[in-house]
Amino acid sequence: MVSEKEKNQHNAFKRSDHVRGVWNYRYLFRVDLRLVLVILALMAISLITISSFSAQIPIDGTDVSFFTPIVKQQIRWFAIGSVVFIFFACFDYNLLREWTWLLYGVVILLLFGLFFTNPIQHVHRWYKIPLLPNFQPSEYAKLIVVIALSWFLERRQNQVSSWSTAFLSLIIVGVPFLMILKQPDLGTALVLLPITLVMFYFGGVKPIVVKTMAWGAACLLLVVALIFTGVISHEQLRPYATTVIKDYQFDRLNPNTDHQRAASTAIAIGGFFGTGWRAGEYTRGGWLPAAYTDSVFPAFGEEFGLTGLLILLALFYALLYFSFQVTAVAVDPFGRLLSAGISVYLAMHILINIGMMTGLLPITGVPLILITYGGSSILSTMTALGILQSIYTRRFMF
Repeated sequence: MVSEKEKNQHNAFKRSDHVRGVWNYRYLFRVDLRLVLVILALMAISLITISSFSAQIPIDGTDVSFFTPIVKQQIRWFAIGSVVFIFFACFDYNLLREWTWLLYGVVILLLFGLFFTNPIQHVHRWYKIPLLPNFQPSEYAKLIVVIALSWFLERRQNQVSSWSTAFLSLIIVGVPFLMILKQPDLGTALVLLPITLVMFYFGGVKPIVVKTMAWGAACLLLVVALIFTGVISHEQLRPYATTVIKDYQFDRLNPNTDHQRAASTAIAIGGFFGTGWRAGEYTRGGWLPAAYTDSVFPAFGEEFGLTGLLILLALFYALLYFSFQVTAVAVDPFGRLLSAGISVYLAMHILINIGMMTGLLPITGVPLILITYGGSSILSTMTALGILQSIYTRRFMF
């Protein structure tokens, strides 16, 4: 129930908005403080983990500063991300309707332009900009697809169950999906599938389309689960699978890669309480690849053990719980669809990354939000969280 005080406060905010949709700092006072505390806690864990594995500990055991160059860069990204979060929390999310196709068109051009750039690490995922970190458009493409689908499904409310709505919605998702898959970036592309499924469900898209997608996803997950649990032999399946996908793509489904084994070993070494901060000899020895990027979850697990991982999982649960609460209180179809899509977007990054690092899913390079080192992931995540708060703070608008 909404208290009378909250309603009066909101009415005061509305009266201060002489022009609908202006950026209003007053809405910042209505941000969900529980979510802010969770975000700050996750940022702290990120910095602790990055500091541990980006520091070169001298042989004589001399103390090393917490603020390594990588930590300082991550702090800069968190600072910029916080500004982005505040901006979008105070910004009226309804204006995104007017910018939908501009944003969608720009991200398609950026994804297309990648194929005319020099590859970085043998893939076309980043723009190399002088004096700036590499820019990864696919991180923002996921969020913009959510905005585009929300806008489109709201506009098609009166004919949302028609075949044309389903077809056009699939095109909206399919174009960036195929372009991201071609980079190649399988992990990022796959994040779009559950987002689409959930938004189709909330948007009321033709039930047979939703059911077909759900069954297809379930069958795919079942096959992957059978491979990773050893029920189906990876090599015995190769002749059949490679008639549909390429060899290097099928190799990603190998549950016995060095990276998979290293991640499981790091978590196992951590035991219940962990080895201690900056005492993770296995990861610090270089046995675990990408310790503060893709593999940050097992790296953190080695030093802080099961106890630390449970705390991290509890924070992620709280983040998702507060995010999905926004969907329940959104006052219009656009806000409801947008918040549902963003919440699933956050959830899939968490589930896929942890699934990869615990041997349940193939390693595809999906970052662990707010923990993994990297600017594109932080800025896109903080943008998404800011938009969620914009919806949340305007939940009493009628």
